[in-house]
Amino acid sequence: MDADELTTTLEDAGLSPYQADAFVTLLGLGSASATDIAQASVVPDPRIYDVLRSLEENDYIETYEQDSLHARAHDPAEVLSDLRSRASRFVTAADEIEERWSRPDIEGHKVSIVKRFDTVLDRADELIRSADHQVQVGLTPAQFDELSDALAVAHDAGIDTKVCLFPATTTEPTLPSTETLAHTCTEARYRDVPSPFVALVDRSWTCFAPHAESMSQYGILVNDRTHAYVFHWYFLTCLWEVHDAIYSTRRNEPPITYVDMRQCLRCVEPLLDEGATIGATVHGFETDTGRELSVAGTIVDVTYAGVPASGGQQTPLTQLAGKASFTLESDHGTYTVGGWGATIEDLEATRTTIEAVER
Repeated sequence: MDADELTTTLEDAGLSPYQADAFVTLLGLGSASATDIAQASVVPDPRIYDVLRSLEENDYIETYEQDSLHARAHDPAEVLSDLRSRASRFVTAADEIEERWSRPDIEGHKVSIVKRFDTVLDRADELIRSADHQVQVGLTPAQFDELSDALAVAHDAGIDTKVCLFPATTTEPTLPSTETLAHTCTEARYRDVPSPFVALVDRSWTCFAPHAESMSQYGILVNDRTHAYVFHWYFLTCLWEVHDAIYSTRRNEPPITYVDMRQCLRCVEPLLDEGATIGATVHGFETDTGRELSVAGTIVDVTYAGVPASGGQQTPLTQLAGKASFTLESDHGTYTVGGWGATIEDLEATRTTIEAVER
């Protein structure tokens, strides 16, 4: 760095042009009279004394009398510390600008578009760790490795965690071991086609990004139940319903817990047709007040907009796409119970546990 560049840098650090030039000049001279400094620099003679005194006040130099006013550069330790501190703040500011550019304030937006997939993955990690009810995630094995710790935290907390794995390319991937899946999810399925990354948490948050080979690279973070519901149906129809399980902890005998109303109805309906008595506990919210509550009772009826399957077949998911609910009789009264987004029912169930089935 030459003298001119050093002078300019010191100006950027807060010195005036005259102060910066006088200090750089004095560094070259070692010590000199005020007159000699003025002659060797661009500082006018009438200004040199004020400039030197201001530099002394800021610990850049020290002055002394020797027939006339002289000056020499001060021990640079404090100056160097100040400059390095300023440099550190500039680096920190640059990092903060980059972070804010790539990741808008999540709390102030319902829908945020981000430029980096890492931002989507980081937010999914945070949300999964803090989940209260359920997690649905579609991802590649490499992305699974990134989120496995967060998924394990949710799984250990008793959160219903569904994982759909798919390849990043057309090459067949190496899937997580059964032992790994046992520590990270309730159920896992495999889709053999590359797909977008998606994570759904507690019916409110969605983290989404196109697959790696997509022409467009971006991410979407959604904090909105209506938008999340649309992604939920994408997960059900494209990533879940038509694919076989590669791991599952689902029980065939009570107690059996469901976080999805439609899955619950598909299992309950044949039992009711057989005349079985079904004891259940519903955890959820009152749709009119939002009050959280748990109700135990007997499921006596199911209601949905589609046409029931015939011949003992399970009702297709498409027939349950509209209104879908069941009626629960309890000691406190009769409740209609809906699933995600319930509005006309008495309760929105976040978790339904079939406690007993008496045939």
